[in-house]
Amino acid sequence: MSEQAWHFVGVGALLCLLGVSGLHPYDRTTWWLEIAPILIALPILVATYRSFPFTNLVYALIFVHAVILMVGGRYTYARVPLGFWLARLVHSARNPYDKVGHFAQGFVPALVAREVLIRGRYVRTPGMLSFLVVCVVLAVSAAYELVEWFTAILLGQGADEFLGTQGDPWDTQSDMLFALVGGIVSLLLLSKAHDHQVAQRQAQRLHHA
Repeated sequence: MSEQAWHFVGVGALLCLLGVSGLHPYDRTTWWLEIAPILIALPILVATYRSFPFTNLVYALIFVHAVILMVGGRYTYARVPLGFWLARLVHSARNPYDKVGHFAQGFVPALVAREVLIRGRYVRTPGMLSFLVVCVVLAVSAAYELVEWFTAILLGQGADEFLGTQGDPWDTQSDMLFALVGGIVSLLLLSKAHDHQVAQRQAQRLHHA
């Protein structure tokens, strides 16, 4: 199967999972709010597929992140079964699945930003590249927290499930910390593999130019 065919299969699988996640979710409003990033990102990825196809590593990470969002939307982050297992594992009084989501919120955008910066030739040195990627991760996390705050103002108590603070007064700050850690871990673990795939993608683009 060709690379393009695999990408189409991935989009189809993602849409199927999205449909399943929307079957009788715990709270319909929360489901819509949690899957909103998918509804925004997917059309953009499809529209730019020919002009700027990302590496397979980035597409795979985006898929995993989307699944994390869909699971959180279906159950709400405070009620995800996996989170209860994690809570027992780390002896936590709260369901920590939302921290998994915020870790992914840093881990995945870090590689997306890194690829855009490399292939767009916006940065020349590795050190500045890593610094800007971390800045992007923090900006994305801060923007998301602002969206949560604005949603809370609009919906009042109706946004409680979406916010998922579970009584933690420092939830916003810890969310941003987990996103920051996720971004740094992503750079440390995947930069080398990402560089290899970016080089392959650039070679493919030159070949078809």
